[in-house]
Amino acid sequence: MQRTFSRTELLIGKENIEKLRDKKVAIFGLGGVGSFVTEGIIRCGIKNLILVDNDEISPSNINRQLYALQSTIGKKKTDLAKERCLDINPLANIQTFNLFYLEETQNQIDLSDCDYIIDAIDTVSAKLLLIENAKKLNVPIISSMGTGNKLNPFAFQISDIFKTSVCPLARTMRYELKKRGYNSKTLKNLKVLFSTEIPASSIRPPASISFVPSVAGLMIASEVIKDLCNK
Repeated sequence: MQRTFSRTELLIGKENIEKLRDKKVAIFGLGGVGSFVTEGIIRCGIKNLILVDNDEISPSNINRQLYALQSTIGKKKTDLAKERCLDINPLANIQTFNLFYLEETQNQIDLSDCDYIIDAIDTVSAKLLLIENAKKLNVPIISSMGTGNKLNPFAFQISDIFKTSVCPLARTMRYELKKRGYNSKTLKNLKVLFSTEIPASSIRPPASISFVPSVAGLMIASEVIKDLCNK
């Protein structure tokens, strides 16, 4: 396994490779964004992952999700993600939870020893619950805002939630956080990935294309890796 991450070591150094190896990251949502987040994280040498999703692959996932193939339709995303991660790094410790993150399921997952939490969930209530729990545990979290109905991957930015603009989901999240008593002072530096692209008219279900959520996922992975390496 020593040579597996040798090219990454040349870029970030042996000290950071060793630092990343022992980190633990939780990824919630393994769809268009989350599957590429997971890919970026596991390929940087992080061994300890918690992967959470309650869904199975459907034909409509094939246009954008890493684990979605004709041969994987009907299979659990958590199982596919774990299998792929272990094929990349057989020494990885992968915990999977095939569930929807809710008040009644949250205690099934121990996040207290995580070094970073990544939110790639679609549902606002679950995103809010995860953010609140991360803050209670003092674990860094980054949250993906909307990537649907968009065509321009160059419009993505990473910023504080209270400094976002344009994105309808970010607007909803700001509103809901303020209702819960949070603001830029009480919820400092809640990182989110959002797009400044004006989305296509409210298409339902949200429209998508291969190169938008994938870029979003890899940007989030990049931000997490840089944070964990203090770069």
